[in-house]
Amino acid sequence: MVPLIVLALILLGLIIPFGRKTSKKSYQEVVDENHRQLVHSHVKAILDKKCRPAFTRSEMKSKFKWPGQVKDYFLREASPTGPMFKYPPPFGFYNMKDKLHEILSLLPKSTGQESSGNACQRCVVVGNGGILRGLRLGSLIDQFDIIIRLNSGPVQGFSKDVGTRTSIRMSYPEGSPTAWEDQDPRLLFVAVVYKSVDFNWLRAMITRKQSFWDWLFFWQKVPSRIPIELSQFRILNPEIIRETALDLLQLPAPRIRLWGWDQNVPTLGFSALTLASYMCDEVSIAGFGYNLTDENALLHYYDTLPMRVMLKQSMHNVNREHLLLKSLAEAGVISDLTGGVHCSFCSR
Repeated sequence: MVPLIVLALILLGLIIPFGRKTSKKSYQEVVDENHRQLVHSHVKAILDKKCRPAFTRSEMKSKFKWPGQVKDYFLREASPTGPMFKYPPPFGFYNMKDKLHEILSLLPKSTGQESSGNACQRCVVVGNGGILRGLRLGSLIDQFDIIIRLNSGPVQGFSKDVGTRTSIRMSYPEGSPTAWEDQDPRLLFVAVVYKSVDFNWLRAMITRKQSFWDWLFFWQKVPSRIPIELSQFRILNPEIIRETALDLLQLPAPRIRLWGWDQNVPTLGFSALTLASYMCDEVSIAGFGYNLTDENALLHYYDTLPMRVMLKQSMHNVNREHLLLKSLAEAGVISDLTGGVHCSFCSR
């Protein structure tokens, strides 16, 4: 019997077509030149300042009561502990201990968490928002130490706006690129497990051995191959998502339901922000913000989906996320490069 949560995901896929349908013909720049220059000056000022060690981390702990207690943000064989198996995905691996250990045993042993080697690191989490279109921020985005991209957000054909470098590509099966573009040999692919069958797909990507049954229960076409080395695969610690949902967003505790969600699953972008707060000293966001007041605004920078499709989703509490992101940006804990959440450089 197909699990009901899988049927729910299939239904969500029918309602919200998350797959990339890029239209190069429709890729037009409609940004006012004066606004573009304001954005560039804002980003340059951030990059020109001296990097502040552990800044975002310490500010989130002191001002937003963020515990920040996840030791291993990427899982390794020594990571799994009892609390990790308390909740179902994406908050934990309830009833999935054997599957988790099997996947971890297929990956090379890791001695610790990643670092670029710089004394002080700046991260930028590049969202897929339509606000990026026409800003021509690519060369400035590429100057950050760590660049985190989400799902299948493309770079080829859009590098003028979003840059060319990718340090981390963070995704789940249905959101992953079916056409691989990232060329950086140091790139990490960070898999996020939302449901049990995601482990089947991840095992197939690692072993490069596929089964029809591995593909049966996804609500959207998934890649048949991720062309990277074994050493480049990572699994996100679900405690990152749990911490994001329960501690930062103050959402209801996860519970097993027969159908649907409690709107307590954070978006991948917000979870990436939490990850960045562990990895980097200063954190910026770009391409964030849902302009739900304009239903015809572009949802993504790479296609023509309108903003109104977000009104139909039932998985995320985007209003609460927006309020917290705005508070973080207004307090200077993070920097909003594109001003979709909080525009510190806009005229009042």
